[in-house]
This record gives sequence, structure tokens and C-alpha cells, in this order.
Amino acid sequence: MRFLFLLKSLILVLGVLPGCISTHALRLEPIKYGDFSSWIKRDISESAVLGGNHKTVYEIGPARTITGNKPYTNLGGSPWATSNVYAKVSGVVKASNAVTPHKRGSNTCAKMQAIMEHVKVLGLINMDVMVAGTIFLGQINEPITSTKTPFGKMEMGIPYTKRPKALVFDYQVDMPAANTRVKSTGLGKKKILQGRDNAEVYVLLQKRWEDEKGNLYAHRVGTGRERYSKAVPWTAGHELPIHYGDITKQHFYKPWMGLLSGEKAYYARNSKGKLVPVQEVGWAPADAVPTHVLVMASSSCGEPFIGTEGLTLYIDNVAFGF
Repeated sequence: MRFLFLLKSLILVLGVLPGCISTHALRLEPIKYGDFSSWIKRDISESAVLGGNHKTVYEIGPARTITGNKPYTNLGGSPWATSNVYAKVSGVVKASNAVTPHKRGSNTCAKMQAIMEHVKVLGLINMDVMVAGTIFLGQINEPITSTKTPFGKMEMGIPYTKRPKALVFDYQVDMPAANTRVKSTGLGKKKILQGRDNAEVYVLLQKRWEDEKGNLYAHRVGTGRERYSKAVPWTAGHELPIHYGDITKQHFYKPWMGLLSGEKAYYARNSKGKLVPVQEVGWAPADAVPTHVLVMASSSCGEPFIGTEGLTLYIDNVAFGF
């Protein structure tokens, strides 16, 4: 019974971890490693009770290979983290890899897939877990050891004080024909839900501060957020406009563009080195200067363990436009 409980925890960990401006008028400031031409290869050995498979897991950074079950921290000054994780729950090791490099002609881009992670226990019990591919500016704290406070395993955002007009990138969306989503946690039967998932890209600018108790708060300075519900052919130089100030009365505003607070709050490290939620408590004036930027791209925008299998987002050449 204890083994099954530990296995359940391990599976849940893996699943938790979802108007344009003329390009010619913008000056581009590339994000480091945002051309996705350089990748780190990690060779991880899963536990014998799960089959003892060797799995290749990718990270975005200077080209090298890391052999062995070692926690990863960003290398070479890379600001990027991924949903690819090394989990070790009470000694049981599992790895997940939904973000991979993808060759497109002579270039390499990032490929994020919604995949069904298959888990076979002792060759007898088969379980499937829906996992989304995601990249973001920040860090993952490995090894993942529990399912408590899933956002608490992620340090979201990096220091940034500029005010770009847009996030500029090349992208493509492959959308399966099925108008359904699958909920699959590896526990119990899969559930088929109506409506397909969306791929998503966003850029959020925050002005953060810390109180005397180490709590972190933020005002939202700038917002750019798009969701893709249909297939999109390869598109170069796409611009995601960043809107400053309170956008809740704007015609383009959607509820999912709103403030991130409560259970939706992402985490960051305070001055004491502790990861705590960053509660967005209001909208900054339109002329405010940010302290941090969050950028995320994902093959899902929904809840953990829910997705449209095969939904794939490709992204390349990510830059800020001024």
C-alpha cells in the first residue's frame, strides 16, 4: 500500500509540472538562448520498479550532455526553464520530457507537445498521465519530491526594467481535429471532456515589492497574452502587443488576462532565499516601470492532467520589440 501511495505521488508530480505593430518599426532585443539553437541533453535513469528506462530530457542552454540523476539548475546564464522534470519521490525516480529541440530546415526551434506519459509498474500495471510541454523564464527546483504547492516548485520571472512594445517570435500550432480533451492522472479511468485545449503564449510585466515578513506582492505593469484554438501555419515575426496599465475595460480583455493572485499566483524567491507566492494586488499606472518580466509558452492553457493529445506549439526567435 505504501508503494502505491508513493507511486501516486510521483505520477501527480509529473503531471502538474499550461492589433499588430509593424515589424519594420520595431527594434528587436533577443532573449538569451531564445533562438533555441543550443540545448542541454540530460540522460536520466528511471527506477527499476518503473522499468529502469534511460530517458533523454532536454533543457535550453549551452550545448552539453549531463549524465546521471542530477538536479538541474540553469547553466550558461540561460534564463529558460521547461516542464521537463526529474522527480524523485521517496527514492522512486521518474522523468518527463514534453519539450524537445526540433529541426526546421537549417534552424532549430522549441517543440512543446501535449503527450500521454505512459508508466508501467513492475511490468504489470499500466498508467497514463497527460503532460503539457511548457517553457518559461525562470527556474525549476529539482528534484521534485512532492505534489504540494505545484507552483512552489517553479521560480517564475526574471529581473527586467524595460518597457517593450511587444513580444516578437516565430511560431506554429498543430491542432488535432478532435474537439475533445482528455483528463488522465494515471489514477482511475481517463475522462473525455468536450472542447479542445488551447496553446498559449504570454508576456507579463510586474512591479514587485517585499514586506517586512518576506511576503512578495506585485502590481501588473504590462500584459500580452494570446491563446490559439486553431492550427496556425509557420508564422515569422509574429508580434504579441504589450498593453500597459489597467486593461480590464479594453475591448480585447479576457478574464484569463487578469491578475494572478491566490492559487493562481506564481512563486519567486524573497530576500531570505525562500520561495513564496507573488500576489498581484492591483494594476500599475500606465507609465510605471517594471521590476520583473514573465514569459511563458505552452501546449496547454488548462488544468494539470488535462489536454488535447497531439496539440503542439513550435516557437523560435523570441525577442522583445521596442
